[in-house]
Amino acid sequence: MDVTDARQQLIDYISSDAVFHGDFTLTSGKKASYYVDLRKVSLDHRVAPLIGQVMIDLIADVPDVSAVGGMTMGADPVAAAILHQGAARGLSYDAFVVRKEPKDHGRGKQVEGPELAGKRVIVLEDTSTTGGSPLKAIEALEKVGAVIAGVAVVVDRNTGAREKIEDAGYPYYAAIGLADLGLE
Repeated sequence: MDVTDARQQLIDYISSDAVFHGDFTLTSGKKASYYVDLRKVSLDHRVAPLIGQVMIDLIADVPDVSAVGGMTMGADPVAAAILHQGAARGLSYDAFVVRKEPKDHGRGKQVEGPELAGKRVIVLEDTSTTGGSPLKAIEALEKVGAVIAGVAVVVDRNTGAREKIEDAGYPYYAAIGLADLGLE
């Protein structure tokens, strides 16, 4: 399947299965007339492979990326999709998970997965609103010595996340925008 087919199929699934209309309060506290619940599709066996393909194509030109991941829970299925679709293409993206807080038992880690010190990573988010989750993940990743190659999101809500991430000095990549979903 070529890139445009996978992306269009992904847009179609998100539009039909993950966009809900009504009155919603977003993470930012702002009100919205629709809500994009990407977990409705990122955990679907038909859609997860498409997410992996589209996101790999999105970050393909970012050099020397060792691993992908972000704040649990939204980034987890996206990272897994990239890991699996990447392996199917002969690519070697590992995945990591950033906990909201360090564990209070075991090894007390906040970042789970492969050793990331000195490694270039992409921070993922399923749907961006404020940019707060990727920045929190970046803070934890920099503590373990990871090098942030950028932030990549599946759906950008166009609510300031891009500006916040770029103002913090990180490249921002979005696979799908509101216009793609007919929401602008």
